Amino acid sequence: MTFTWKTPPWQRFEDCTHMAVTLTHVGGGEIALNSTSVRGDDATEALADLLMGPGGANGAAVLTPGLVAVVVRRGIDVMWMAQPPIHVTKNAAGEMEIGVDDDPDTVTAFSAENAHDLLTRLHAAYGTT
Repeated sequence: MTFTWKTPPWQRFEDCTHMAVTLTHVGGGEIALNSTSVRGDDATEALADLLMGPGGANGAAVLTPGLVAVVVRRGIDVMWMAQPPIHVTKNAAGEMEIGVDDDPDTVTAFSAENAHDLLTRLHAAYGTT
């Protein structure tokens, strides 16, 4: 896969432009939310920064076995970061459904499979560090 950016987001010297919230199973049916700020021109680049950046340790810290999803929001909002308006429920088939109380044009949800797939493609293109 070829990425269209000139400089990968995790190697850029610029301010963060997005927030990423990882949703992880912590047992007992509970989901933990962990927010961080990331760089990128769009949600996919922001996820790439989360996965490959210093905090992501090439995905090891982010892609835990209990990962449910990653929600990326354009813009930095400290109140949103402190208490993301994200709701997780199970549907009739037992699958997790994610709802976000925000403008749908500013929020993108990536499933755990999407995040793993992007990390695999990033490793193929850039290797691991």
